[in-house]
Amino acid sequence: MQLINRLLQITLTTCVLVGLPLNATGQGTVVAWGAGGLGQSGHPHYGQTTVPAGLSGVLAITAGVEHTVAVKSDGTVVAWGVNNRGQTNVPASLSGVVAIAAGGNHTVALKSDGTVVAWGAGGLGQSGHPHYGQTTVPAGLSGVVAIAAGWRHTVAVKSDGTVVAWGGNSDGQTTVPTGLSGVVAIAAGGYHTVALKSDGTVRAWGWNAQGQTNVPAGLSGVVAIAAGGDHTVALKSDGTVVAWGRNDYGQTYVPAGLSGVVAIAAGYDHTAALKSDGTVVAWGRSREGQTTVPTGLSGVVAIAAGGYHTVALVGAGSWLTSFYLMISLGGAIGGFLVAVVAHPAGEPDGERRR
Repeated sequence: MQLINRLLQITLTTCVLVGLPLNATGQGTVVAWGAGGLGQSGHPHYGQTTVPAGLSGVLAITAGVEHTVAVKSDGTVVAWGVNNRGQTNVPASLSGVVAIAAGGNHTVALKSDGTVVAWGAGGLGQSGHPHYGQTTVPAGLSGVVAIAAGWRHTVAVKSDGTVVAWGGNSDGQTTVPTGLSGVVAIAAGGYHTVALKSDGTVRAWGWNAQGQTNVPAGLSGVVAIAAGGDHTVALKSDGTVVAWGRNDYGQTYVPAGLSGVVAIAAGYDHTAALKSDGTVVAWGRSREGQTTVPTGLSGVVAIAAGGYHTVALVGAGSWLTSFYLMISLGGAIGGFLVAVVAHPAGEPDGERRR
């Protein structure tokens, strides 16, 4: 019961991360900026910020290193951008999806029955590419309530508060700490993993060369987490943000006075925050325009950060109205889905910086 209560508390605070219904008609539209835009001088056009024409009714978004994915109100998935490993090849007949996560070159979907489907890099028998197993979902995995995708690994939280992880484990990113329980949300960075517990504390493990798994002493009251390439971000119940890890582009320098935040996202070298008034603030690397929020953007209900791009979901309904609608509709996993923290992590250049 304690876990359920915490799930409710976190969902009420940051339900914009969950892929909730936006209004009775589900009219959610997507806005994206940064790398991948048409006519972007000096950078390849991979299309990750070119939202498909006419896309609407979106309930959830996520951003991989160079691809973007959306869940629609009918439980189907739309994906666009780089497809060199099949990461945007949505499985035929996939439906009933309630949450989505995008990693380096793979995509993961959580279905309303608590099962997980994954595609892209890491599949068994994938010719010409190393098999890290990030898309090989453990046999019999069920009861999942949240997912996250890193560069080459995938993580799931079960309804009993335990964590399951698979895929690349070069730095211990899939070695879940012994005895870890009471987890209500999960995030996967480049080569590290972060878990939020029901008591508002954070655990992190994996690659730590930049201090990304060194959770600040005494950190508590956390209601949402995000993991970037080599940095980690936490949202507190008072609407403030804490960040740590790599900071060569200022990605962990939280803007002075930032408050009223209801959702966070972490890209490779940048960080984004959604405020309660529906506006977005972003900081860190901006060479590709990923932190240059479009002028006049408002009414945002969810955000995601990719390798070098940022994505926003705009809808007519408020996030609080959305939460109650989810509960009244029976929602995903009985209406208590915390869902993925949507931002990858990953390595756009394909090589880890040591």
